[in-house]
Amino acid sequence: MAYDTDTTAFERDDAHNLIASDRVEGTAVYNREGEKLGSVHHFMVGKRNGKVSYAVMSFGGFLGVGERYHPLPWDALTYDTDLGGYVVDLDEDKLKGAPSYERGQEPSYDQAYGSQVYGYYGFGY
Repeated sequence: MAYDTDTTAFERDDAHNLIASDRVEGTAVYNREGEKLGSVHHFMVGKRNGKVSYAVMSFGGFLGVGERYHPLPWDALTYDTDLGGYVVDLDEDKLKGAPSYERGQEPSYDQAYGSQVYGYYGFGY
């Protein structure tokens, strides 16, 4: 059996599985129909486990006025190379009723809030 010992091939392949945080911020978020819902404003990473728990999507508003932030379970997003953004199984009506907050009113992201967010989208926390 032959093994590929070309480490640059591994590095090239591995680079596609990782992305810098500053490149995720601002990435568009679409629904399954290809309609843009918003964009990734930032994401939340566990201090101890280092795993991304939420992508916080900005939604609505104009020039930052009236904009709301919706934490989405990271596992709810799928990257679509054709769209160049993340896809979620949501429509605007479901998003309007989702847990969200306004600028300057960030939640505590404690266990209760995590259960609320993950439960709303049908994920276990």
